Amino acid sequence: MQALNLPEYNLRTRQQGGQLQIFDPIRKKFVALTPEEWVRQNLIQYLSINKNIPLHMMACERGLVVNRMTKRFDLLVYNTSGKPVMIVECKAPSVVLSDDVYFQIARYNLALKVNYLLVSNGIQHVFGVVDYSSGIIVPKEEIYDYQKLCSE
Repeated sequence: MQALNLPEYNLRTRQQGGQLQIFDPIRKKFVALTPEEWVRQNLIQYLSINKNIPLHMMACERGLVVNRMTKRFDLLVYNTSGKPVMIVECKAPSVVLSDDVYFQIARYNLALKVNYLLVSNGIQHVFGVVDYSSGIIVPKEEIYDYQKLCSE
């Protein structure tokens, strides 16, 4: 798989039925290793190890309803009270982080109403704080750690 702009992690992979799979510690199962999944699993490790987000405070690939349509978020981070605080949208390294990607995560936030958004293709990571009073997303230089995500 492609090198990413993240630290290297020792990820568990296997070959099953002619398909390369990677272990997802949140879903607690092996899943097909696609380029997007490669980004997601590396980002899960980064958030867990480097940003101190407990694995049990993250949800992966679950459904939500936005404007009566069922969608699936990539990652959702919860605070210690169980309230969602950050949505993470993962794309394959070949996908450019365009306005369409930002609109996608913003649409998900219509249903979830979190304070933090993170979009990554493994090469570029865009993290922002939602300013509900002005309706804009304020970009930040660094992804917040769990303590800071939960402090607001």
